[in-house]
Amino acid sequence: MECHTLCMVTCDVRTIDYHTGGEPFRVVVDGVPEIPGRTVLDRRTAAAAPEFDAVRRLLCHEPRGHADMYGCFLVPPDDAGAHLGVLFWHKDGYSTACGHGTMALGVHAVEQRLVQADPDGETDVVIDVPSGRVTARVRCAAGRPESVVFRNVPSYVIERGVPLPGQGVKADLAYGGAVYASLPAAALGLSVTPAHLPELIARGRAVKAALAGHPATRHPGDDRLSGVYGVVLHEDLGPGRQRNVTVFADGEVDRSPCGSGTAARLALLHEEGFTGTLTHESIVGSVFTGRVAEVLPEGVIPEIEGTAYRTGEHRFTLDPRDPLGTGFTLR
Repeated sequence: MECHTLCMVTCDVRTIDYHTGGEPFRVVVDGVPEIPGRTVLDRRTAAAAPEFDAVRRLLCHEPRGHADMYGCFLVPPDDAGAHLGVLFWHKDGYSTACGHGTMALGVHAVEQRLVQADPDGETDVVIDVPSGRVTARVRCAAGRPESVVFRNVPSYVIERGVPLPGQGVKADLAYGGAVYASLPAAALGLSVTPAHLPELIARGRAVKAALAGHPATRHPGDDRLSGVYGVVLHEDLGPGRQRNVTVFADGEVDRSPCGSGTAARLALLHEEGFTGTLTHESIVGSVFTGRVAEVLPEGVIPEIEGTAYRTGEHRFTLDPRDPLGTGFTLR
């Protein structure tokens, strides 16, 4: 059925792939039908229809993707104030925010000349995402992107010290375009290292499950933004420096320091009195730097800097005879 649905629409999907801090980001440039909706958030709901979701599965699932694949569909922005709109996706569905993807989209927009960029300066790429309007500020030298600053939607603390039934620990909840639960890895008897990755995934999934349906995870303005998206397990490395691993969706692992998760961490740290620049490391050693750029009544505006690089251009096809269709996942 999946193979038939996709082949009725397209058997030829073209992408340009990037990584930001080691986390993949697959941009679909051709091969997905127009997704209806008045806003990007509306289109996120519509994208669950079989004719669109089959493309997501084709690109995320094995053998063309993997359990931790990430990417997007480009869609029109909500209005002329943004350059483009985007629907972020992963193996389990569609997210409301993605900082590493926003950085990669900034590089994509400049390299593909979707915006007119300053070859030796900064260019703002304004993007409508399901959680609101964000900016990727791309810094170029000699016409080549060197770094990207992700300016996020207002981010804020939701609730601190939320007990986790059956876990014996408490988590802090904060919003950074999505809801994140944050707690020290040491509270679980773990450290943020590759050697502990299976346990970090298991505990991250358990924390998310323990918070399912918790009233504090409801978004006050739009229930489509509700629910814990990711669990940030962090450890201190000294003043202004932390390492984290973010376990999001259903056990997916962010190889980058997680852009929207870093925004949630900055909201928590700002409330604790931190006013400097956070150096945020990932489990693979990549680094984002983040700071609170502005304080508004509805929350802080984080700015998070990283880099993104193109890794390839791809043309994916689906043979209608293939019994595996759009693929499978083992996790």
